[in-house]
Amino acid sequence: MTIFRTKYSWPNSMMTALLGFAILFTSTARADEPKPLFQNDDVISIRIEGPFKQLLRKAKSSTDPYPATLVVDGANPEQHAIMLSARGNSRRSRGLCTFPPLRVEFSEKPGDDSLFDGQKRLKLVTHCKGASAYQQYYLLEYTAYKLLNVLTPNSLNVRMADIAYIEEKNGKTNIERMGFFIEDTDDAAKRIGMKEIDLPDITVEQIAPTSAAQYALFQYMIGNLDWSMHNGPAGNDCCHNTKLIGATKDAQGEFIPVPYDFDYSGLVDTPYAVAPPDMRIDSVRKRRYRGFCRHNDEVRAQAALFRENRDALNAAIQSVPGLNDRNKKSSIKYLDRFFNDIEDDDKLNRRLFSVCRD
Repeated sequence: MTIFRTKYSWPNSMMTALLGFAILFTSTARADEPKPLFQNDDVISIRIEGPFKQLLRKAKSSTDPYPATLVVDGANPEQHAIMLSARGNSRRSRGLCTFPPLRVEFSEKPGDDSLFDGQKRLKLVTHCKGASAYQQYYLLEYTAYKLLNVLTPNSLNVRMADIAYIEEKNGKTNIERMGFFIEDTDDAAKRIGMKEIDLPDITVEQIAPTSAAQYALFQYMIGNLDWSMHNGPAGNDCCHNTKLIGATKDAQGEFIPVPYDFDYSGLVDTPYAVAPPDMRIDSVRKRRYRGFCRHNDEVRAQAALFRENRDALNAAIQSVPGLNDRNKKSSIKYLDRFFNDIEDDDKLNRRLFSVCRD
């Protein structure tokens, strides 16, 4: 997908809104089919056998990979040799979790008839701690990805799995919990006819306005402050909890920011989630708009799109496997307050645009 921008300024916000919708619908129409793993939402059943005692003991200080085996159960069983490693930053290195997020790398290319056809390296989001309550937090994080999928194909697909983690030394199940795989950013970019962009940082001017508006509004909807769409920590590619995609590998602008990692959001509300210190917010459940003022016209257009998709967003919450009724109701109520904030232009002006960033 290539996004074209006029060199002239539109005379009013209505023309900007029409342009924003045109870009969004063009993207949707040209989205290609994802790879087999992400073609539907059925929960898959897998077993991962590896040296979990050693991996867990060293996870806080090491992301070294270990040989392991991944087995898919069900009507079409398959088995793969993999390299398994701990990944992530805060959840792993700060001792927030006793079970880290994982990275799965296939030792050999999966066959054409495999569920994992086309996959090489995948992020696996895990349960963090053994207590059953922690399972719900990561079902809520899965929910955040599914909400963004409703709004745009410019998002990462996810696939839920019921996973048995087996210690290779004795063949005993360490723990069995639900987790989910996240689509590789490069695959997501190819799916929509674009390329993943690797840059240390960019300027706000280089971000496609419609995409920036949608990104900021989505993060506000889920109550997430743990992000940046144009820069990140020193020594890392742009951006904080965000990947960039563009029309070509050497593109210089019209970048689309694609968010990930939502465990610090108000929607998920993990026990360890805190707002950035400079925000002076005592709970991540409290929303703070962090979009840029220059994108206000595009945000008005996106707000209309969000309102039109309200039923679909609520349906996405209701359809999450394993999410209990209490969290489904709580999540819908949390979104209700968001929709109240974007109900009309007057509320957008008071609740969002009065605090937007220059």
